[in-house]
Amino acid sequence: MKTKNIVLIGMPGVGKSTIGVVLAKNLGLSFIDSDLVIQEQEGKRLHELIEAHGLDGFLAIEERVNCSIKPQAAVIATGGSVVYSAAAMRHFGEIARICYLKLSYAGIEDRLGDLARRGVVLRAGQTLEDLYAERVPLYEKYADVTIDCEMKNIREIVAETARWAEQV
Repeated sequence: MKTKNIVLIGMPGVGKSTIGVVLAKNLGLSFIDSDLVIQEQEGKRLHELIEAHGLDGFLAIEERVNCSIKPQAAVIATGGSVVYSAAAMRHFGEIARICYLKLSYAGIEDRLGDLARRGVVLRAGQTLEDLYAERVPLYEKYADVTIDCEMKNIREIVAETARWAEQV
């Protein structure tokens, strides 16, 4: 294994943070939620940052913060928009193995509540379906492995991801 870090990518609502905490505990690693790191460093919630800086400003903040994350042995849950930053994904590719937690559009739509309050990066006039279609190819591009989360509970997803992590 080139690193002891695992980066989780995927759509908002797929469960990156929840799965990340349990996976880290299961593997004996630290857990980092990059959205929480952004909020801590900036002193505002994600949706407040988007309101204050606009989408492009928020994405620049997200890129800077993600590129500064350099743990030794951690599971890192990223924000769903991390894949818009080639620099952040290159950084994560150098320090970690990248795991795409995949869920169908219907599954994502079912899990998400108020997108604006979640700090989801949506451009004016963009629907969740548009966002899904735009991001899936990026998740697939950067992933070292894809874990299908459809019709699986947290325990099953963590077990599958842990098996993969122990092999790399």
